[in-house]
Amino acid sequence: MGDMSNSDFYAKNQRNEDNHAAGFGCSLMELRSLMELRGTEAVVKIQEDYGGVEGLCARLKTSPTEGLAGSQTDLDKRKEVFGKNLIPPKKPKTFLQLVWEALQDVTLIILEIAALISLGLSFYHPPGESSGEACGAITGGVEDEGEADAGWIEGAAILLSVVCVVLVTAFNDWSKEKQFRGLQSRIEQEQKFQVVRGSQVIQLPVADLVVGDIAQVKYGDLLPADGVLIQGNDVKIDESSLTGESDHVKKAADRDPMLLSGTHVMEGSGRMVVTAVGVNSQTGIIFTLLGAGVEEEEKKEKKVKKQDGAAAMEMQPLKSAEGGETDEKERKKVSVSKKEKSVLQGKLTKLAVQIGKAGLIMSAITVIILVLYFAIDNFVMQKLPWMPECTPIYIQYFVKFFIIGVTVLVVAVPEGLPLAVTISLAYSVKKMMKDNNLVRHLDACETMGNATAICSDKTGTLTTNRMTAVQCYVGDVHYKEIPDPGSLPPKTLDLLINSISINSAYTTKILPPDKEGGLPKQVGNKTECGLLGLVLDLKRDYQPIRNQIPEEKLYKVYTFNSVRKSMSTVIKLPDGNFRMYSKGASEIVLKKCSHVLNEVGEPRLFRPRDKDEMVKKVIEPMASDGLRTICVAYRDFPNDPDRNWDDENIILSDLTAICVVGIEDPVRPEVPDAIQKCQRAGITVRMVTGDNINTARAIAIKCGIIHPGEDFLCIDGKEFNRRIRNEKGEVEQERIDKVWPKLRVLARSSPTDKHTLVKGIIDSNTADQRQVVAVTGDGTNDGPALKKADVGFAMGIAGTDVAKEASDIILTDDNFSSIVKAVMWGRNVYDSISKFLQFQLTVNVVAVIVAFTGACITQDSPLKAVQMLWVNLIMDTFASLALATEPPTESLLRRKPYGRNKPLISSTMTKNILGHGVYQLIIIFTLLFVGEQIFDIDSGRNAPLHAPPSEHYTIIFNTFVLMQLFNEINARKIHGERNVFDGIFRNPIFCSIVFGTFGVQIVIVQFGGKPFSCQPLDLDKWMWCVFLGLGELVWGQVIASIPNSRLRFLRRAGQLSQKDEMPEEDVNEDNEEIDHAERELRRGQILWFRGLNRIQTQIRVVNAFRSSLYEGLEKPDSRTSIHNFMTHPEFRIEDSTPNIPLIDDMDADSARRRRKHSSQPSSPNKNNNAIDSGINLTIDTSRSAASSSPASPLHSLETSL
Repeated sequence: MGDMSNSDFYAKNQRNEDNHAAGFGCSLMELRSLMELRGTEAVVKIQEDYGGVEGLCARLKTSPTEGLAGSQTDLDKRKEVFGKNLIPPKKPKTFLQLVWEALQDVTLIILEIAALISLGLSFYHPPGESSGEACGAITGGVEDEGEADAGWIEGAAILLSVVCVVLVTAFNDWSKEKQFRGLQSRIEQEQKFQVVRGSQVIQLPVADLVVGDIAQVKYGDLLPADGVLIQGNDVKIDESSLTGESDHVKKAADRDPMLLSGTHVMEGSGRMVVTAVGVNSQTGIIFTLLGAGVEEEEKKEKKVKKQDGAAAMEMQPLKSAEGGETDEKERKKVSVSKKEKSVLQGKLTKLAVQIGKAGLIMSAITVIILVLYFAIDNFVMQKLPWMPECTPIYIQYFVKFFIIGVTVLVVAVPEGLPLAVTISLAYSVKKMMKDNNLVRHLDACETMGNATAICSDKTGTLTTNRMTAVQCYVGDVHYKEIPDPGSLPPKTLDLLINSISINSAYTTKILPPDKEGGLPKQVGNKTECGLLGLVLDLKRDYQPIRNQIPEEKLYKVYTFNSVRKSMSTVIKLPDGNFRMYSKGASEIVLKKCSHVLNEVGEPRLFRPRDKDEMVKKVIEPMASDGLRTICVAYRDFPNDPDRNWDDENIILSDLTAICVVGIEDPVRPEVPDAIQKCQRAGITVRMVTGDNINTARAIAIKCGIIHPGEDFLCIDGKEFNRRIRNEKGEVEQERIDKVWPKLRVLARSSPTDKHTLVKGIIDSNTADQRQVVAVTGDGTNDGPALKKADVGFAMGIAGTDVAKEASDIILTDDNFSSIVKAVMWGRNVYDSISKFLQFQLTVNVVAVIVAFTGACITQDSPLKAVQMLWVNLIMDTFASLALATEPPTESLLRRKPYGRNKPLISSTMTKNILGHGVYQLIIIFTLLFVGEQIFDIDSGRNAPLHAPPSEHYTIIFNTFVLMQLFNEINARKIHGERNVFDGIFRNPIFCSIVFGTFGVQIVIVQFGGKPFSCQPLDLDKWMWCVFLGLGELVWGQVIASIPNSRLRFLRRAGQLSQKDEMPEEDVNEDNEEIDHAERELRRGQILWFRGLNRIQTQIRVVNAFRSSLYEGLEKPDSRTSIHNFMTHPEFRIEDSTPNIPLIDDMDADSARRRRKHSSQPSSPNKNNNAIDSGINLTIDTSRSAASSSPASPLHSLETSL
């Protein structure tokens, strides 16, 4: 397949010959050129060159009805000739590339330079012996011990530890990338497609499709390959991912049969013959142009940037024409940063910048003080002249001071933070797989911990999605259980059986159970399965009827969609007349009925009065038992050649009702418990469903979403719209604010209502915290709501590809209780980061103060550069591993969500940081200034340049490290719990890291020698060090006993990390954060940002990469977008707007209606016109400024107003 992308002309020609030789009637290139045609040209071409679709199938050696035979040799040959259905992924970064990236860290570069200078100078020996004396006391004590030769050790040790840090970082990144690749392949294997092989319908992984396969396409599919439609009912396709046109394209075998990979089926069903797969499909061709996995990385980056500019240019006219962002842009953006920066990242970035600043200032002051003190002491106090031959020695001193300064900086800058975040997220994602959560966007995992509201679907999420018909109303009798077929009028029974069998997707079937004694397997649409089950319960079989009237013979099909809420099929009767069978939501179908079949199976008049009575006597009682009611009806048409079958309003009227069926979908047994957990955790669960309001209310009570006697709202879509729209029909935020806090059940809701509700809750300012909303969805129509929500959950089993596409997390078992697990993991991530922060900041504060004061008072940091790097390694890498992998506990669900404005460092944490800091500083300063008397050893203070390590400073270093180790155990609890050992053995990683670090520390102290500036200690001194370390645990208990209320000042301290939080959060947040970041960068504190950005970029690259692959490889830009994002930070800003036009994509009719402004009768979705109070304005801005940066703040203001 590779040589497709090489424009190696000879190879192509060669291949053409092979193809014909291979015995297929058409070559790869012929098929490729065929797939580039559209509409009528394509029909003509197929007709002329191939003799219609049948001819094309014949040339591809496949049967339009039975498919391929499926023999392995044939399949392999097809793969060889026409290619496999996969696009070669981009090569992962090699380990060396990752090492190179890790080396880009500014602090490390400074250290390397310093170490090299230090190394170079240590080999320089001043000429002549005499100069030694002349340079005065400075070199005192150097030559005596013969240690001068060991001067190189410190430089070498620093370089070595830099190598360590780099390797650890690179290894972490590498394993992270590897994990994502694994996840990626898992996502890819999940996507299956229905194919006919050997007349059997089977589900195949997308990668196994070959040219010549007959694939069944249905509503909600993402097409995995290019093909030609053989037969279709009402097929409408959203081709915006390829063309940027948001209108749905109608496809029919005789008008426009070309189906392209990467496009979405929005309505209807049908069968297609696959004509191009993998790199030869339309999406594949675009990918090859972008050089996926062909060019080397560098070329690609340059190329992509150029191409992206070009793409943007092409988009311009489209944008203005569409009056809104095109889908392509939307997609690109989704892949870059799905929403605004996740709560945690925003807080961390700010905190990091502040710490980085403080560290920079401290280290600068340290260096200045050291240099000044040295200069004044030598040249002013002792009045020594500067001698040229002493210069190297002086420089060596200055280098040593510089190294001390850099080490202070290294310790101050918590580069372990991004690492901790990544490890924690990656670990959680891996574990969440086991809890049936497949995470597609990393930050969703952490956002979920802050969720305050969940808007859940009913069917399949709260219920089992196994539909069974339990009641029915036939021939004026309401049967509480399925009647005996003998008791029904034969005419009615025949009509009912035919109606259900023919007027349902032929892909829906009931298969025998997998294992003995199990329930029969339901395949396809579950409601239809329930109705087919009714046919079987009435001792009849649907298959013979379907065989008699195969799908090709159906005259016209009106497929189910969220506007019609019904499905109808027209067949031609043997006598030339037509009959239409219809089924759908009972209140909707009954409105269209003018007759009903009576007890002998004859139609009688059905007056509005009868309708009301039927609703009261039949439908409401069924619904209040939690049943979904479906009405089955039919209508006969005489043969009239000029009837307009496309005028639905006339066709779908004057029906005759056959029966009303009550279908039960039982609540999942584990749901009530899960919902109770959510409510305890401060999360409001709302049910948004397309079902009847009584059914919805009954189920909501069973689930525990509403409790009788509480103050809540259960309303349907109509009432909801009446309450939230003003006279002009525009949505008003303050009206929504009156509705949503009490709303618990929204029934008969359209996708638009769901989106409006989610948007309304997110944009609301009534509560003190901005709400964080999670939404579950399975249908194509849930796309906009899933995208708008902070976290979108798609159903792994029942969900359509479109829904999975728009989501952040896929529930592989479709179960609501898995969402609760996601909340638990999300909160755990947040807590892990807090634990790490608490630990890290204690170390930072202490190490910086010790190095700083030590340097100022004794001209030498008590903690040497190499020792600091070791401490840094423990703190950063190992501690982040140990604390970020704590498993979650149920107790996480017993507290309210943190919310967006709560500072990252709570008052309890501040208390712990300060408390432990004080303890450690007292111990270290005591050891530093009076340690030599206590232990009766030589003082290590004021040692000359290359003096051997002293026991005194070794004790300080050792005690410091052991205090950190024991404090790491304290850091496991951040809410002031007393028992810090609680559940410590459930986390083997933590235990092994603590013991491992302890072991390495013993080795360093006993055998570290000169490189680590350590002198071996005897057992007695070791015991003292351990004892002082253990004091940490005791001291932790003391701190825990001080109530927070006593410490007023901590309140403010906790806010520090948030000092520039903006009150008008939503309006300005993204904008502000980027500018803030840009400002910092300009001031040269690149330090932090490099680290954080690198990891964010990697996450983004991986995410974009995953999502692009996941989309059936359909969006070429996903990779370009990263570079874009890095080059123009404004990209994220207009994120709040693009979701609006998406709604028209979802419903082409109303979009078209809006364009024409025609006065058609209002349909339930007419309210699209007012999806957002500011829609016209928004579109204008995007038209005039093409969403360029200056307009963006306006945009975001606009939407949140």
